[in-house]
Amino acid sequence: MFTGIVEECGTITAKEELVDAARFTVRGPTVTGDAGFGDSIAVNGVCLTVTELTEDGEFAVDVMAETLRRSSLADLGVGATVNLERAMRADGRFGGHIVQGHVDGVGEITAISPTENWTVVRIAIPESLRRYIVEKGSITVDGVSLTVSAIGADWFEISLIPTTLAHTNLGQAKVGNPVNLEVDVIAKYVERLTSTAAQAGNE
Repeated sequence: MFTGIVEECGTITAKEELVDAARFTVRGPTVTGDAGFGDSIAVNGVCLTVTELTEDGEFAVDVMAETLRRSSLADLGVGATVNLERAMRADGRFGGHIVQGHVDGVGEITAISPTENWTVVRIAIPESLRRYIVEKGSITVDGVSLTVSAIGADWFEISLIPTTLAHTNLGQAKVGNPVNLEVDVIAKYVERLTSTAAQAGNE
């Protein structure tokens, strides 16, 4: 499990296309400081397994076709900046919200509006996720735990403070960029439980 608090911005240093998969090598000196083979690291919000480590702060991950299809990782190439977070320790501080690293869909940045103290980013929502997003609720965008500041019929907005812009790749975001979205897992559980109860009541 993760919390959506990005530990560092890493860089993709190699990408190898495989049959129905891809292998990425990522430079991340902080997250590899105590990482081991088989550990989980979130890359732009996608939970991936470390398959190889180097002494110079790089790690390799294999990404299956299903993950490439459901996330924006397929669009990333060598030199891309990615948000990195190690899996949360059982005795760690819970700084963001419950993040599984299981991307629910890909949104698209449609507007970026800088103001004096923060930047408002508007993101188009895939239709399948719209019912899970509420104003002032939590959402994960490229692995960053954020609060929904406004919502429309097919979009939502997030307000990014200077620290978020400086310490995540959202500071480099441009209109048209795809972003990985993970909605609040509690909303999905509530929907499942209520639909199951309603179905049982109708039997």
